[in-house]
Amino acid sequence: MVNDTGDKQLRPERSDLHVAIIMDGSGRWATARGLPRSEGHRAGRAAVRRVIEAAPQSGIGTLTLYAFSSDNWRRPESEVFELMRIFEGFFTVDAPALIRPGIRVRVVGRRHRLPVSLLQAIEEVEASSRSGGQLHVRLAIDYSGREAIVHAARQLRPSCDASTEVFARLLAEVEQADETVPDIDLLIRTGGEQRLSNCPLWEIAYAELYFTPCLWPDFGAADLDAAVREFRTRDRRFGRLPALV
Repeated sequence: MVNDTGDKQLRPERSDLHVAIIMDGSGRWATARGLPRSEGHRAGRAAVRRVIEAAPQSGIGTLTLYAFSSDNWRRPESEVFELMRIFEGFFTVDAPALIRPGIRVRVVGRRHRLPVSLLQAIEEVEASSRSGGQLHVRLAIDYSGREAIVHAARQLRPSCDASTEVFARLLAEVEQADETVPDIDLLIRTGGEQRLSNCPLWEIAYAELYFTPCLWPDFGAADLDAAVREFRTRDRRFGRLPALV
């Protein structure tokens, strides 16, 4: 995108960018400070709020936060319990304040293993934020990219027109999302690791990847904006050749 002066415009004019974040490093953040891992997760909750508040200013229309993988049930029971409490705190305290300016919140992933009180808090926030149009926030909880694809594939019938659009709708049903969303444009992973960790695999088919050593509790508005600026400098061709000038 070029402005009138011919300079590359790094800040987007539209708010249709879909950014996903694998929020990694909260436990290591706490350990480095001599704190229990649960304190890192609590600090991570504050980072979630900062990033959601900053997203619209970076031209983001859909924000997917990978909060709890289906694999995370293998963690110590005490840590899982604390995480569920932190999630419930977010949905009962933070989310109601966030949705007032027009933010829509939705949880994707399986729900039958979540505590009843957390599930009730999620459903209340989803219902009250349904009409929000400024930003669509999707929190992936008890989510597995591989399992979502497998379960969606099982819904296909032999006579079905197995187009990518049809499969995307089936995937949305499996993820318990109420609608399909645009593909992920930018996938950010904090914490220095460079792997996908069973994230939304279908949706990242054409995503740009951005890895940062910043631990999740330290990630903020400036870090998000830096990632989006980096994304805007990349040449996304989707298999096509660069335009000939």
